[in-house]
Parts: sequence; C-alpha cells; structure tokens
Amino acid sequence: MLIVVGKAKLGSGALDAGRSALATMIEASRAEEGCVDYSYATDILDPSTMHIIEKWVDEAALVAHFQTPHMAAFQKALGNLDVTISEVLKFQADDGTPLM
Repeated sequence: MLIVVGKAKLGSGALDAGRSALATMIEASRAEEGCVDYSYATDILDPSTMHIIEKWVDEAALVAHFQTPHMAAFQKALGNLDVTISEVLKFQADDGTPLM
C-alpha cells in the first residue's frame, strides 16, 4: 500500500471558497479503483493548515489518479485559491495492524 501525506497552508477564506472543489475531489478520488482512503483535515491548533491523507493499493493506482479529469479540474480550482502545498510525501507500507 502507498500512503501519501501532505500539508498545505490556507489563506484567509480559502477553505470556504474551495469547499465545493475539495468535496468533489474527495468523492471522486474515493470512487477510484485502487483508492483505500482519501481525506483532508484542518489542524485543530492551526486552522490555516490542512493535512492531506491518501491511501492507495499500489503505485499504478496513484499514477492513474494523477491522470483523472477530476484531478485536472481540482488543480485548476486550486489555482484560483490562496492555497500553498508545502509538503507531500509518499510512503510504502504494509496494510497495517490495529493499535486498539
């Protein structure tokens, strides 16, 4: 499994202005074959920071994700918002085990 973890800084009003584009991206990504999980979360201590968490079955699924029409539309929408992606890392992992 691949785990993608990212961080973005949101300018004033960016979350509200981009909420529809974010929701559309999440729903479309979760529907993709090979997507295990796809989500964004704002930081409780710093609401201007958004965390990006994705899980994909393999590299091929992630590569296919980058080629989707909804990714292109999302990239275009981000260009109109005050959002700066500061970090995106990809990790290879096993399927994990429950901690509790």
